Amino acid sequence: MTGFGKAERLAPNKKFSVEIRSLNSKQLDLSIKMPSAYRSLEPEIRTLATKALQRGKVEIFVTAESTAVETSAHINKEQFRAYVRQLSDALTYAGMEASFDAMMQSVLRMPDVVSTPNETVPEEEHAALLAAAGEAVARLDDFRLQEGATLIADLLRRVDKIEGYKEEVVPYEKARTETIKARIRENLAQLDVEVDSNRLEQEMIFYLEKLDITEEKVRLQNHCRYFREVAADEETPGRKLGFIAQEMGREINTMGSKANESNIQILVVKMKDELEKIKEQVLNIL
Repeated sequence: MTGFGKAERLAPNKKFSVEIRSLNSKQLDLSIKMPSAYRSLEPEIRTLATKALQRGKVEIFVTAESTAVETSAHINKEQFRAYVRQLSDALTYAGMEASFDAMMQSVLRMPDVVSTPNETVPEEEHAALLAAAGEAVARLDDFRLQEGATLIADLLRRVDKIEGYKEEVVPYEKARTETIKARIRENLAQLDVEVDSNRLEQEMIFYLEKLDITEEKVRLQNHCRYFREVAADEETPGRKLGFIAQEMGREINTMGSKANESNIQILVVKMKDELEKIKEQVLNIL
């Protein structure tokens, strides 16, 4: 969900620039920074962005540059003079010095020094600003769609790897069973006691059933298949892919807890590594 979009529009005596930046977030967190003179248009810009951008930490920056020779801004000379005197006196009292530029910038930010007529936004400026916002949102959305397609391809490659590691587990399962049986018999032989062979076989079968990972492999395979289907068919698959990844993690963790064999454990660790990368990347997808 990371992305960037920028657009500009001209209106009589004004040039509007809108920049939109997006970072990862589970919800839509939208903030807008714009000149106070156009604050009345914020709800329209917010509505426009919300419809197109469903998730992400989104920041919108609006700037308005005057192209006119004259400006409607008014400097209150009496207020300006009063603030300059007070600031000069305060600096002298504190034994400090300030440059002319720094003092001018400070004074001009003081309340009531610079004012503009409280007028409604002209229709031409209204239309130009909304057009710039709409184009910036569209460019951000295109950017995110391109990034999403690249991320989906990467996720599917990692799902393929997980399935490949799952298949590599199979040869070790039979060897693991024979190893466990041999270890149990060796331990019993060291006890030097008589053992009911039939009962021993029953107990070993019961014990090995607890270590069997066939069901986990089948469920993991189904989750991988469903992951591909959602990635291919859903318009905004991000949340659902996140849920599927959690289910995949449960099956992989259970396989690890039942493994009782070093080679299987190594493969489980590799599957977990790929799954963690999937979970990280899914956050970037709507």
